[in-house]
Amino acid sequence: MKVAVYSTKPYDQRFLDAANSAHRHSLHFLEPRLDRHTAPLAAGYQAVCVFVNDLLDAPTLEALAQGGTRIVALRCAGFNNVDLAVAERLGIAVVRVPAYSPHAVAEFSIGLLLALDRRIPRAWARVRENNFALEGLIGRNLHGRTVGVVGTGRIGALVARSLCAGFGCNVLASDIAEDEELKQLGVRYVPLADLIGASEIITLHCPLTPETHHLINRDSLANARDGLILVNTSRGALTDTRALIAGLKSRKLGGVALDVYEQEADLFFEDLSSEIIEDDDFQRLLTFPNVLITGHQAFLTEEALTSIAETTLQSLTDAEAGKPLTNAVIAEAVLRPRS
Repeated sequence: MKVAVYSTKPYDQRFLDAANSAHRHSLHFLEPRLDRHTAPLAAGYQAVCVFVNDLLDAPTLEALAQGGTRIVALRCAGFNNVDLAVAERLGIAVVRVPAYSPHAVAEFSIGLLLALDRRIPRAWARVRENNFALEGLIGRNLHGRTVGVVGTGRIGALVARSLCAGFGCNVLASDIAEDEELKQLGVRYVPLADLIGASEIITLHCPLTPETHHLINRDSLANARDGLILVNTSRGALTDTRALIAGLKSRKLGGVALDVYEQEADLFFEDLSSEIIEDDDFQRLLTFPNVLITGHQAFLTEEALTSIAETTLQSLTDAEAGKPLTNAVIAEAVLRPRS
């Protein structure tokens, strides 16, 4: 199958090429992100392979369909960047990687929390300047603190289990479906409002949907405990950036660790070190000493990249062979001849 791979970085090509030895697809790697303007680059390709910041809105999908694309392969778990109704109408199947390596994101989430809470980036910067003073580096134990985990799917469950059983935290959880194994460990499920009001630390692990958009906002933060620490490695738009800034200024938020940002499409995955960043909200976040931001790298492990590549290419192989698409986002969308 001919596949146009958008938003390609060197590591994408390396891991996809390695996995493709078992599939023999014709992969054409493209650096640009996919949107309505770059969609014509996929003309003549049966499939496109895309990432989190590629935009598959109605105009983009219509352009892809006109060019002969019949399947969209997301090399990620989330699919909020795809207009699923339009894809279904056009007969374009959408597949994803539902569980590439939940351990990668879970471990990174806890790493961000520890780095922020124990002032590790600041300490490292001091030592590089031969400053070994400890003043201003006082942190807090995780043990015994109340942590709220929003979303207990594969990733959230690992985080909750580690914090509860490993660090001895009092873990509260909020999710539509309750995990019985977590409850046996001592994790307590509570309504989201109660979780926000009781937690000293909140870590987000839910998908971005219309219901979860700006889940953390001015109103929800108003009911939070003073000094709340927030960690988000899920989707940027789960948090209202300006509400975070206001919360940091008022000391309602005691710290924020982000691996995602709601306007990250214009920033992340690129080297902009010689550019002027025009996003004032992002720049304002960087001025706070208790904010830690990374560039959407929680997934970036060898194991995860291998799994992403293998799962993505297997979905394309199944599609080419007319087999059921087990990782389809729209169950009823199948590859079928266009009328």
